[in-house]
Amino acid sequence: MSEQTAAEGRRRPPVVAVVTLLTVILTVLLIAFAWPAARSEPRDLPVAVAGPQPAVTQVAAGLEQAMPGGFEIKPVTDRAAAVQAIEDRDVYGAIIADPQAPEVLTASAGGPAVAQILTQLASRMAAQDPSAAPKVTDVVPLPADDPRGAGLAAGALPLVLGGILAAALLTQLVQAGARRMAGALAFAVSGGLALAAVLQFWLGSFEGNYLANSGVIAMSIAAISLTLLGLEWLIGTAGLGLGAATMMLLGNPLSGLTSAPEMLPSGWGSLGQLLPPGAAGTALRSVSFFDGAGAGQSFVVLSCWLAAGLALCGLGALRSRQRVVQAHPERSPVTV
Repeated sequence: MSEQTAAEGRRRPPVVAVVTLLTVILTVLLIAFAWPAARSEPRDLPVAVAGPQPAVTQVAAGLEQAMPGGFEIKPVTDRAAAVQAIEDRDVYGAIIADPQAPEVLTASAGGPAVAQILTQLASRMAAQDPSAAPKVTDVVPLPADDPRGAGLAAGALPLVLGGILAAALLTQLVQAGARRMAGALAFAVSGGLALAAVLQFWLGSFEGNYLANSGVIAMSIAAISLTLLGLEWLIGTAGLGLGAATMMLLGNPLSGLTSAPEMLPSGWGSLGQLLPPGAAGTALRSVSFFDGAGAGQSFVVLSCWLAAGLALCGLGALRSRQRVVQAHPERSPVTV
């Protein structure tokens, strides 16, 4: 064996190390995507109850017995107030504790999984007392073309991948930092228009204003891609990898798009809403089906990520200029 071959053999990691690393990566991927789904259950889901105080207390006790810790009860005066609370996204549904006309109000557009749980509770109430079987009304239903909300749930992954791929390709194909940023913003706009068009006009998963839906998607893609560009600009490939892993392994599975943030393991749902995928999902539901109600926090989160991405890119540009000056003190850098 030649000296060169021997040197190459020494530089290569052993097969056991490679297999171990691949096993760890596979396990992490499984945990990241399967654990939130496997542990999904109601946790302090806000639900309104309308009726006199004794009836509200009785309903609250029944819900606690059926699903301990599953619901956060918000008393309201009447059915109209319950409907308003649902449309304002203050609650996911409501129970009308009226002995003459019991009713369960749901909003499948706000979360199909929660609507299904409330519908099952209504069936359980009917089984216990057929004479007081509640009527089930979907106050804010999903579109007829996508009654399960599958399009919106499936759209989370392309949204995250779009931001990651934009940052990865721009760092490889475009040298000037300012042009990378311009490319990321341009792609965010075109990607938002394209994804919203597919989801709204082809799959029928969205309602509301097309440009507003596109804008939410564009904000999310821009927030992810600019943040990753800035991390790569500052600390290189490791920064890009760290940012991509955060968005893919935390942001996507913790977005709550397939269920609801409150149904994820305690604390993780709140964390997911502080990342672009979760904030974008909540904002999309609000803009598409609830006239923007309840989207305030999500837009703040997306705006903060956008600002952070721009700040990271600015720091990266400053650092690049300093390096050029140190390497060529006689020159003034014009492009970074």
